Amino acid sequence: MSRRRRPWRGAFGRGCFRATRWSAWPPLPGLQSAFVFAKPHANRFFAIEAIKAKFAEMEIGILKEGEITGEEIDEKQYIDQHYYAIASKATILKPEQLNIPEDKFKAAFGVEWKDVLKSGKALNALDTKAKLGIDADALDKKWGAAKKAGKLIKFGGGFYCGYLEEYDLYTFNAFFMTMRGSFTAPGTSIHYFVVVFDAAKLSWADFRGKVLGPTDPADAPADSLRGSMAASWKKLGLSSPPNTGNNCVHASASPFEALAEKTNWLKSAYAFSTEPFGKMCLDAGIPEATLKAWSVDPQVVIPGGGGKKGSLFDQVEDLDVEVCLEKLVEIYKAQPAEVS
Repeated sequence: MSRRRRPWRGAFGRGCFRATRWSAWPPLPGLQSAFVFAKPHANRFFAIEAIKAKFAEMEIGILKEGEITGEEIDEKQYIDQHYYAIASKATILKPEQLNIPEDKFKAAFGVEWKDVLKSGKALNALDTKAKLGIDADALDKKWGAAKKAGKLIKFGGGFYCGYLEEYDLYTFNAFFMTMRGSFTAPGTSIHYFVVVFDAAKLSWADFRGKVLGPTDPADAPADSLRGSMAASWKKLGLSSPPNTGNNCVHASASPFEALAEKTNWLKSAYAFSTEPFGKMCLDAGIPEATLKAWSVDPQVVIPGGGGKKGSLFDQVEDLDVEVCLEKLVEIYKAQPAEVS
């Protein structure tokens, strides 16, 4: 993995500090840091230059940038951790490790979950693909056929089980494999950036909504990255027009999500105890073990919600750095002592 380091050239003055010193610097008031990457289909020279030009226009500084190959993403399961809530069921966890609602399983398929598990007829999507000797696209088609035949059930958010009648096999979240394949195919790569910007000049909500643009490029402002790249995809060297799945650029949805993403994708450079926002969380009394557990977006008790649970990431989405920290402390205090 190569990483080109360059001085910060944003709102705090030219060459104020360098990326090599970032982990040693205390966080400055209002300074926000996000993890951004060009997705494989958009990792082309002119597309990367367009991203850099937009950052310069918006006074967003680049602290670190580099390439991560598809082979490395596959081997180290970076994309699986990135989409953990979905990917864990497809590639990381084995069926016996999943929390299967046994009543729903029997109602959907007419058999007991414990019997299916004992028979070895349940496999995660990664093992299903290997057992059948097919690629991700072929598995996706079989998953689609199961859905069409009514052999698919949703257990919860991002948690699906499908019965592949042709093979008498049950599998989980197989739709993820095509997405995963776009990141892990040999010869592909992402181009990442660790960026900083001043909350007083650019809120996190505007960073995502105006600089990046909505998930669907068709809905994105013309001057946002997703909107402008969709309009000029041929000139940028992209092989096909962007869409909701291939929308060119990813960016962290909050300071906490940025912390989770940096400690996942750039493990050798960032740790919860040294990354500036992570250190702020620790100093505020949130244990490192909790930060690690929260980095995969678990369901947490929502403060003031009468015991209701929700996505941790959703609770802090688009919050600026100080407000995000305050919200995280509030969430931590609202958790039962045994899971805090």
